[in-house]
Amino acid sequence: MSGKDKDKTLAEQIAESAAQNTLALNPLVAVRPQDLMDAAGKAIRAMSTQPQNFFQQWMTFATDVTKIMTGQSEIEVDPKDRRFADPAWKSSSVHKALAQSYMAWSKAVTDLVDKTNLDDKDAARARLVTSIFIDTMSPSNNPVLNPTALKTFVDSGGKSAVAGLKNFLDDMTKNGGLPSSVDASKFQVGKNLANSPGSVVFRNELLELIVYAPTTEKVYQKPFVLVPPQINKYYSADLSPDKSMVKFLTANGIQPYCISWRNPTKEHADWGLEDYILALDEAVDAALEISGANSVNIMGSCSGGITLSTYLAYLAGKKQKKIESNFLAVCVLDTEAETDNDMAALVTPETVMAAKQMSKARGVLDGQDMAKMFAWMRPNDLIWNYWVNNYLLGNQPPAFDVLFWNADTTRLPARLHADFLDLIFTNPFVNGGKLTIAGVPIDLKTVKLDTYVIAGTTDHITPWKAVYQTARLYGDKTTFILSNSGHLQSLLNPPGNPKSWYVKGVATAKDPDEWVKTAEKKEGSWWLDWAERLKERSGPQVDAPKKAGNARFKDLGPAPGTYVFEP
Repeated sequence: MSGKDKDKTLAEQIAESAAQNTLALNPLVAVRPQDLMDAAGKAIRAMSTQPQNFFQQWMTFATDVTKIMTGQSEIEVDPKDRRFADPAWKSSSVHKALAQSYMAWSKAVTDLVDKTNLDDKDAARARLVTSIFIDTMSPSNNPVLNPTALKTFVDSGGKSAVAGLKNFLDDMTKNGGLPSSVDASKFQVGKNLANSPGSVVFRNELLELIVYAPTTEKVYQKPFVLVPPQINKYYSADLSPDKSMVKFLTANGIQPYCISWRNPTKEHADWGLEDYILALDEAVDAALEISGANSVNIMGSCSGGITLSTYLAYLAGKKQKKIESNFLAVCVLDTEAETDNDMAALVTPETVMAAKQMSKARGVLDGQDMAKMFAWMRPNDLIWNYWVNNYLLGNQPPAFDVLFWNADTTRLPARLHADFLDLIFTNPFVNGGKLTIAGVPIDLKTVKLDTYVIAGTTDHITPWKAVYQTARLYGDKTTFILSNSGHLQSLLNPPGNPKSWYVKGVATAKDPDEWVKTAEKKEGSWWLDWAERLKERSGPQVDAPKKAGNARFKDLGPAPGTYVFEP
């Protein structure tokens, strides 16, 4: 662990790690116990037919244990593995042996599964089940074996155990049985989050349109419309002031208009992708009329990027010119693009059908259910970190704005959920005409727009190479930005971080690795490049409006609006 990491509190380390695994792209295919049991069963049966592999791994593990017991083992824990950050895992012979034995055992189990004769899909599922089991069995999760927990218990006179038990009981009754990821008492939407001054100027059943108050005397005429994912609430674009996209845009004279999607209930089960596209079109028309511009710049992230791309193809099919330029972030459009995403192991026709049936029966896909499922895809970062912090150490979870937003989940209407799942197999952005919106065939090849695509180097949710293929779908003149961060961090990347850098280039190369060789690396935040690009495409500067809206689209109330507060 670096000296800087040592200076961070445990809560800060947990928050930093968990923030790399936000729910901005929720898994839409549920984990069924049957799928996991089937995967485990197939792996066990395959192992039983290859006893030589089992014997080989057992002997290797036995040899490792012998070396560990005699102090001759050279097994080392990854210094980046926060589970074993306590110095006792190295200085204490007992704890060192525990850590080494765990690493040897986990390698033996993983190698054994890797050597089984399973097809690609079953092998991926077996690895997923195995990784969950291995992470669960870590000695760091055990209150008797974790040295930090033992020392805290002694130093606090047992108070840490009492506090941990209280936290555990609270989570069992209030958090669905998972450890809380954030101290929600420290945040309030509209107060210390999503607090940029603005007004709702348009509202329909599906969305509110928020325009933000200018902070400069002159503004660029063309609006900038932000299309967030339907899966989380919109205010990731306006978190705390130091990482607010909205504040950055207004400081640069840009007029941001943000979509705030409504949190649907079972009464809205029939809202599908077409309904969202038509609702978005109404909002864009409102922004155009209020600003007096003839086109808008527009940006979509994650599933909001899928929605936006569908909308752009819809406009192209109708031969309507409303968009000046297009920005997409952490968005995968080609569902066959190669990724290392663990979720791919769960996507089969059977699991997709089961997911559809479940949301259809309930009317919605609940965000809390998705959060639980996603947590088990990254258990060390999203479960066991908090298990140790909240229960074994008796601490409160970290107070971190990104994690508060991440826990503020929403629902998807059953119809929209089904439409998103259908994209997996129809792949309509590659296969034009497979999707139709209001009678208009969707063909991305008809979209001829200046496009700018952003990805994150360490994003495992929408891996950057798959996002690069999104840029390619928009044509080889598309600008591609690769930011040195994860899924949400690649978006929330304001100037000022001395460690920020990004790679920029036109997506002419077919292979992303070839693109990297010719692209230009730049120091600092891509936000600065983004702002200059926006200014060039936002028309003339005009006097900043004195009030929100106009005669037709009146001020309906202050930001952050009303839909964001609907439970």
